[in-house]
Amino acid sequence: MASDMDAGKTDALILPVPPAPFALIVGAAMGGRSPEAVETGLRHMGLRPERVEGDDPGIAPPRFVLRFGAMSVLVGAAAGSALDAADPDNPATSLLAASLPHDWRHDGHCWMVVPEGGEEPAMSSEQPMRMREFFKMMVLLIDLLDASHLFWSPARLWSDAGQFRASIAEMLASGMPPVLHLVAFRRREGAAGASMETRGLALFAGQELQARIPVDWTVAEMVRRLSRLSLDMMLNGPVQHERTMRGLESGEWIDLSPSAGAKGSRSMVIVEFGRDR
Repeated sequence: MASDMDAGKTDALILPVPPAPFALIVGAAMGGRSPEAVETGLRHMGLRPERVEGDDPGIAPPRFVLRFGAMSVLVGAAAGSALDAADPDNPATSLLAASLPHDWRHDGHCWMVVPEGGEEPAMSSEQPMRMREFFKMMVLLIDLLDASHLFWSPARLWSDAGQFRASIAEMLASGMPPVLHLVAFRRREGAAGASMETRGLALFAGQELQARIPVDWTVAEMVRRLSRLSLDMMLNGPVQHERTMRGLESGEWIDLSPSAGAKGSRSMVIVEFGRDR
C-alpha cells in the first residue's frame, strides 16, 4: 500500500491548500444528465436538494445545497479552478492506488462537494462530528454517482472511491478514521537526506508530521509508522510537549518535538526514529 504513496518521488513543490476543505468525486453516472434528473436523484437519496444562486469559481451551475441530518454541503459539477487544483499529473498531487480515467474532467463527470462552515478551526469541539457526518454524506454521493475516484483537498490526495467507502464503513463500526485516505505522506529530498512529511493531518489535529527517513528504511516502513502517529493525533489531539515513546519494533524509540510554525505556515511535529544501542 505504501508503494502507492509517492514512493521514490520527491516533493519539490507543495502548493498551498485552500482553508476550506472540499472533495471531488469522479463518476460517469452524472455525465450528460439534465439538472432535473440530477435533482431527482439527490432527492431519492434523502439529501433534500435545494438549488442556489451565486458565483462560485469552483462549482458550475446548477449548484445545490444538500442536507443530511445537521450537515449541509454545496455540490455541483466541478469547474476549471477546482479541476486544476486536483490535477493528478501535477507532482504536488498524491495518488493512493488511483489511476483516473482519461475523461475524468470532462462532461460533468467530476463533482465538487464543499461542507458549509468548512473554515471552522481544526481543534474546534464541533469539527470531529462535522467531519464524520460529512464523510457519511460522501458515501451516499459515491453510491449516487457510481463514483470511481475521490479527491480530498486538505491532503491533495486522490484515492479509489470504493476503498474510501469501505474505510468509512469501518470508521463507523470501529471509530478509527481512514487515515490513508485523509492524509498524504510525501517524500522529500534535502541536503540532510530524505525525509517524509504528512499533508492533511492539520485539519484534524492542528499539526503536521515531519521525519527524517533512516538510511535503511523503506517508504513503506515510514508510512506505517507515521500513519500510526497520525491516527493517534486524530483521535487524541496534537502533541503539546516534547516526548519520547516506544516504537513499533522491539528496541525502537520515537522522539516527538512540536514546533510552532511561522506566521502563515503549518505547525510541525519533528519526529526522530532510533534504536537502543
